[in-house]
Amino acid sequence: MPLIGLDLEKLKYPHNGLFTVCWQLGQRLPALLEQDEELLYYLPAGFKGFANNACYKALYYKWYHRYFFHPPKTAVWHALHQDTNVYPRKRTGKLVLTIHDLNFLLDERKDDRTKTLLLRRLQEQVDEADRIVTISRFTFNTVQEHLHVAKEKCCIIYNGADIKEYPSFDQPCYRPAAPFLFSVGMLMPKKNFHVLPALLQHNQYELLIAGAPHGDYIKKIQEEAALFGVSNRVKLLGPISNQDKYWYLKNCYAYVFPSITEGFGIPPIEAMQFGKPVFLSDKTSLPEVGGNHAYYFRDFDPRHMQQVFEEGMHQYATQHPQQAIIAHAHQFNWDRMTREYLHVYRSLY
Repeated sequence: MPLIGLDLEKLKYPHNGLFTVCWQLGQRLPALLEQDEELLYYLPAGFKGFANNACYKALYYKWYHRYFFHPPKTAVWHALHQDTNVYPRKRTGKLVLTIHDLNFLLDERKDDRTKTLLLRRLQEQVDEADRIVTISRFTFNTVQEHLHVAKEKCCIIYNGADIKEYPSFDQPCYRPAAPFLFSVGMLMPKKNFHVLPALLQHNQYELLIAGAPHGDYIKKIQEEAALFGVSNRVKLLGPISNQDKYWYLKNCYAYVFPSITEGFGIPPIEAMQFGKPVFLSDKTSLPEVGGNHAYYFRDFDPRHMQQVFEEGMHQYATQHPQQAIIAHAHQFNWDRMTREYLHVYRSLY
């Protein structure tokens, strides 16, 4: 009876994309199992979030697992993120490792020695794994460039995206007084949110950015808003509920996401599911996410960004591409992702 183990310990971070991936995979797998297959979920301490508790065995995080980790013997163990706290090694028949990104290579705060050590550690994980999954073509190419791994050992499985709908909800935590641009994500330098206040020049739009603050990056956003004289129209909402996110995506004038280091990027797809115009940076994986149905900032000079935004909104208003945008977004769905992971598991036992 094959036992499939999944490291879902990153569910302890409720306000980022990795939580969503773990949640969606954990929710959907039980319905797709064959009669002789079983699941083992490695979860944050005390986590009780899944409704279908009877469909999996649970193993909960203990602090000493970083040094001494002996889970039950599994046919396959899936490490859902390369920055995992535990690695079962000989306790599993086969090992699947998902690599989301190698963003540390682009982190200016890390010196070359630190980057070399991190690469060496990841190479050790890659060498032990039987299958490497990357979440975008960009990440696949980055792995091939910086790590030693056979192409036939790798595959690409895109994340899904969806947004739970609340049609009757009309009480957002902040109600804009004017048409607004929206973005959501952890408030940290790699998200590049500080370039967005420039888009509020020569108009009366508001800019709403939702997400948990990280370090003192919020000050950089506020400084840029003050520089362009738009502080009163830049609203930093902090973490928001799913109802709030639904309302802002449904009602925004446009979605803006200038991130410079994304392994995939779920929020733009969520906005595209509403047929919204989406403005992205052209960095890392985001061109894969937006395809020909998004507008791209090639650099972050304010005049360039303003031109891209104005031309994009004019094209959107005159060509009415909403249905094509929605159709593009629906290519990325959680059921497809779950089936593809299950196919990988089954190929190994």
